[in-house]
Amino acid sequence: MNAESLEGFYPPRNFAFPPPQYTDFETSKVVVLPIPYDSTTDWRSGSRDGPKAIIDASHYLELYDHELDREIHRVGIHTLPELQPSMKGPEETAERVYKVASDLIQKGKFVVMLGGEHSLTVGMVRAFRERFDGLSVLQLDAHADLRDEYEGSRYSHACVMRRVLEHCPIVQVGIRSLSQEEHRFITENDLHPFFAQDTPLDSLDEKIVSALSDDVYVTIDLDVLDPSIMSAVGTPEPGGMGWHEIVKILRRVAEQRRIVGCDVVELCPREGPSSCAFLAAKLAYKLIGFLPLLP
Repeated sequence: MNAESLEGFYPPRNFAFPPPQYTDFETSKVVVLPIPYDSTTDWRSGSRDGPKAIIDASHYLELYDHELDREIHRVGIHTLPELQPSMKGPEETAERVYKVASDLIQKGKFVVMLGGEHSLTVGMVRAFRERFDGLSVLQLDAHADLRDEYEGSRYSHACVMRRVLEHCPIVQVGIRSLSQEEHRFITENDLHPFFAQDTPLDSLDEKIVSALSDDVYVTIDLDVLDPSIMSAVGTPEPGGMGWHEIVKILRRVAEQRRIVGCDVVELCPREGPSSCAFLAAKLAYKLIGFLPLLP
């Protein structure tokens, strides 16, 4: 079908809803990869509906960002159809994510993955680690996610950063909930999370940046934010970060390091107001704006 023959159809579900000339796959620098998956969720399920909710909410974003003084969408943002998870389980789904992400990276795209549960990040990081030898991961999260196994699976959302550590180092920010097993693992492996009580976390931005390598993958579990502004998550925790805290940290990382890829995960739309999906969309759009590929 050509553009003329599509008259009368609803437009494609493109993230941020930019004009059509900024959504072509070949010319877009950014590719949004939505993955509706939440099979290992153990409390409030529904993050499989997160990608659609984020994309729908993104249609109401202002394309112009006053902080950056530019229209972020002009880099080109192409939104792929939702990736179908594997019915065989989380490990096979991670493999599927890895293959798709690897192909996009080889094509020179900056990939923004929208989840979906946090276990999806394993496949993303594996793909980026193969491209960027010195990769490190910045994890913004309420939970350590360092269990070796949870409910019979080593690829549960509760184990995601343990699996990521098998590929590259991590820097954890906003942590305020962990098990005794995770505490012991942190101590024995000389990890140094930036806990939520180390407030204000944005005053530690230089220490956070200095702990990261030159090439950084950013993974944002939305429960890193305080439930007062982000209640629509699977496992909310009190005492979380605020909007300006998290944006300041991300901006400082982007100024002093190179963000090579990112994800925003764990939105459960039915567990909170529609403002939560809009916040998630604005955060993803802001991340795109911080990238080093803007003119």
